[in-house]
Amino acid sequence: MSQFMNIVVTGVSTMTLCAGLTIGLSMAAPAPSAPEVHPATTVPGATVAIGGKGFGTFRSVQVNRVTVGGIPALIQRWESDLIEVKVPFHARSGPVEVMVGKKRMAAGTLTVVQPTITAVTPEEIEPGHIVQITGLHFGATAGPRDPNTMFGVNDVKIGDVVVRPRRWKDDIIEVEVPTNAASGDVVVRLASSDPLPDGSCCAPVQHTVSNAVPLKVIPSIRVDPVSGPVGTKVVFFGQGFGAAKGSGDTVTFGGHRAAIAQWSDHTIVVHLPMDAETGPIALTMQGRERTVGTFTVHTPRVTGVTPSSAPIGTLLRISGEHFGFYSESGTTPYAFMDFNTGENRVEIGGVPAVIYRWQDDRIDVWVPFSAKSGPVMIYRGAPKPNSDGSCCAAKEVLKTEAGFFTLVTPKIDSYSPQSGGLDELVTIKGSGFGSFLKTAEHADLRLNQGAYKRREDIELGENVSRTEVLFSNIAAQVMSWADTEIVVRVPHRHLYGLGKRNEFFNELATGSLVVRRGSWDVQPDGTCCTPKKWLTLEAGTFTIEAKGMPDSSYFDKNRPDADTSQ
Repeated sequence: MSQFMNIVVTGVSTMTLCAGLTIGLSMAAPAPSAPEVHPATTVPGATVAIGGKGFGTFRSVQVNRVTVGGIPALIQRWESDLIEVKVPFHARSGPVEVMVGKKRMAAGTLTVVQPTITAVTPEEIEPGHIVQITGLHFGATAGPRDPNTMFGVNDVKIGDVVVRPRRWKDDIIEVEVPTNAASGDVVVRLASSDPLPDGSCCAPVQHTVSNAVPLKVIPSIRVDPVSGPVGTKVVFFGQGFGAAKGSGDTVTFGGHRAAIAQWSDHTIVVHLPMDAETGPIALTMQGRERTVGTFTVHTPRVTGVTPSSAPIGTLLRISGEHFGFYSESGTTPYAFMDFNTGENRVEIGGVPAVIYRWQDDRIDVWVPFSAKSGPVMIYRGAPKPNSDGSCCAAKEVLKTEAGFFTLVTPKIDSYSPQSGGLDELVTIKGSGFGSFLKTAEHADLRLNQGAYKRREDIELGENVSRTEVLFSNIAAQVMSWADTEIVVRVPHRHLYGLGKRNEFFNELATGSLVVRRGSWDVQPDGTCCTPKKWLTLEAGTFTIEAKGMPDSSYFDKNRPDADTSQ
């Protein structure tokens, strides 16, 4: 009796075994996998992969070829089981074929889609800002960063300007609008690299271009500063503002209208109003409102006043933050002093102080001649605009109390010695002398040049020396100056140019010893300043003794007209 059984063996075809008969085994060879293109949908210029078996090795561009819809594609990679090609510029949806010599292998169908923009956001934009392009079929990547690559690079054009993307996805692209861009159409361009007729690389790069969507590039506007207290002068820099302010043109800070001080085609100057709030800066021109930034309104804050008590002419320092910057309306006639007066002011005991320096975190003022003990007040003006935005319906003031200042009156208790020779030291004791204030002579070119020429008419003018000690109206050299003690040298300023020793001695023998402090007052109209006024303290008389005097030959050889060659 014959017996039959069927056995299935993995990797081997079904075979029949018959008892008592010779076993016959039949094995079928494995069939190659069918080639398949991936992805099946893409854009011109993209790289697609064809997987399969039996592609063999690459021999030449004439032997090994791939077509998309009948159009030759540029081969980038060829292995026995994997081929990569770039979708050609002229390709349309259709079959993909792999050719090895005369052998042809179908690799499925590729659907070629075109890039489409659905929206550009925002529709108006300044250079330097990001514009977002949404749509379909932009491709997975912009390609290599090098724009000179032989395969080309996907990009965006705004008008005539080519822009490289900051972000690129198949449905969204983000680019920064360059400074040289102008209003025009936005298009997305996909680069394609095709083989030459002989199949080698590469024909010139061509671009598949999307539909065009308009973008309006508006001139950028720079606002400076973008923070400060009320009254701050804020400048808008740009173009196309117009030669003059229109009837409906306005500037607002946090919704509050500012006073417009100046309007030209490239510049607008406004002052932060008293009621300004932290928030958007809005510029309205020709009926269109445009937000150009955000302004932070600061409140001035004082952290200290030094010194808290001192005589006139003292440089008083107010430390803190958010004082803003000085709005100049008047200037001092003295070139070497950097102070101004105007809507920003400081009062000491109700008397306007002379402003020397005004910075955002520090204000320095001279204690004026007419100062009184009392509160130190900082005043910051802020104009209120007219209904049409012009300046100004009124001027309001923000007050900040800095502290209390006590005015000190200098007092002399004693001095010694009461007589002495040239260059001897004299000590003056007392209280309330304050600090020594004197502009360095080397800062005055005229004084510096005159000193080298040994001219006898060199003088420290009224507005250079602010604290001094005089012997018979001749300024002495100050060796040290403290609040309770002053040390000076007996002067000999008129020594040069006097041909006789006795003339010099007789002129300066006995006279008054005087300590002086000088300061100014602000003019009634708020400008600076009145002529210097002096607080004079007489210590007593001092006798210059005939000691320390050179012999007569010194006078003969050191006159300006003396011959010193021998």
